[in-house]
Amino acid sequence: MTLPRFSPDSDPGPDFLGLLQRLDRSPSWNGVQVDANQITHGTTVVAIQTLDGVVMSGDRRATSGHLISHRTIEKVFPADQHSGVAIAGAAGPAMEMVRLFQLQIEHYEKVEGRPLSLDGKANQLSQMLRSNLPAALQGLGVVPIFAGFDEKLQKGRLFEFDITGGRYEEKDFATSGSGSLHASTVLKLRHNGKLSTDEAIDLSIEALFHAADEDSATGGPDPIRGIYPVVAVINSSGFTRIEDSELATRTNRLVEKVTGERS
Repeated sequence: MTLPRFSPDSDPGPDFLGLLQRLDRSPSWNGVQVDANQITHGTTVVAIQTLDGVVMSGDRRATSGHLISHRTIEKVFPADQHSGVAIAGAAGPAMEMVRLFQLQIEHYEKVEGRPLSLDGKANQLSQMLRSNLPAALQGLGVVPIFAGFDEKLQKGRLFEFDITGGRYEEKDFATSGSGSLHASTVLKLRHNGKLSTDEAIDLSIEALFHAADEDSATGGPDPIRGIYPVVAVINSSGFTRIEDSELATRTNRLVEKVTGERS
């Protein structure tokens, strides 16, 4: 395969999406007519700021209309070593966007020889959402959460978005998806601004548990099938996903707390 060559005025540089556009290979959902009941949607996701970083989590259910299409979908992904993205909305475009986002960050670092700043990563994701707006207006909307550990500021940071590409930094927590209202209510009542990582993990499980109790599109823990939320910790050590065995133990403690009985 021959590497593409560009003139100085058309060289996309570290912009991976710009490179795809120059090669006429950028993904596009424009003009696609879709049936809303056939689109696979994923919800609900949350991110919580802690004293030493961020905790991100998401339930495992995906729906198509009123049907459960998947019970074990992944909604929380590493963007790079010190950041992650959680998806809500149309699952197909969301997963493609995550893959392109990961490539964009890697491409920038290889071309520039240094990592993209956390603000720069959030801006790149914002541009991808803006490019997806025509598809979002046809029912293929994606509304992610981006979070990471800012090595310069030595703290965790959270970013929410809307389908137009609007980017909003949040202080304590962020939520997205159909169960976000119920999850954010739990977080608002429980978050005290100074949570440890352990406390934030338990709080994220509780928020998703109550969201699933009120929202049919959000999946609750399923001990029979061994299905628990995806929970990841992002701090100075990097992106770490919590094992299902630990989540099972924490979920059982929550059930005991809610019911007053041992599970």
